Amino acid sequence: MSRVLFYHLTRSGVPETVTQLAGRALGQGWRVMLRGTDRGRLEWLDEKLWLEPEDGFLPHGLEGTGREAAQPLLLGLGLVANGARALMLVDGAEPQPGEAAGLERVWVLFDGQDQGAVNAARGLWKRLAGEGVHLQYWSEESGRWAMQTERPAETTG
Repeated sequence: MSRVLFYHLTRSGVPETVTQLAGRALGQGWRVMLRGTDRGRLEWLDEKLWLEPEDGFLPHGLEGTGREAAQPLLLGLGLVANGARALMLVDGAEPQPGEAAGLERVWVLFDGQDQGAVNAARGLWKRLAGEGVHLQYWSEESGRWAMQTERPAETTG
């Protein structure tokens, strides 16, 4: 069953959170697509992922290399091109209508210091609630990630 997890970043940065979440997903044998909205920002994140974490390597690549299908973690602007079961959204990227329901997991990472990003995440929550998917909101205000609220998927029938 698909779950969409909203991660309200207030202490951790995008690279740290991507490393943590994608690392767990890859450990479960999932492929992950990380979708952004700006090629330059994805190139910056690609560089960060080559350097961190120091205790391990997160195998990944950028969209547009011709090797998209081979990447366990693919960073790009477009549609899932690596057979991913999970989608990570950064910098205001959004899932296509109905896309979340076909995936195991979707993470929405948004900057808690940016009111525009917070408002966009709220709007996305409402849109996805209308699609009937399972939603969770996670915060790190206490110093560690903790689920704050959950909206179960709507069942039909």
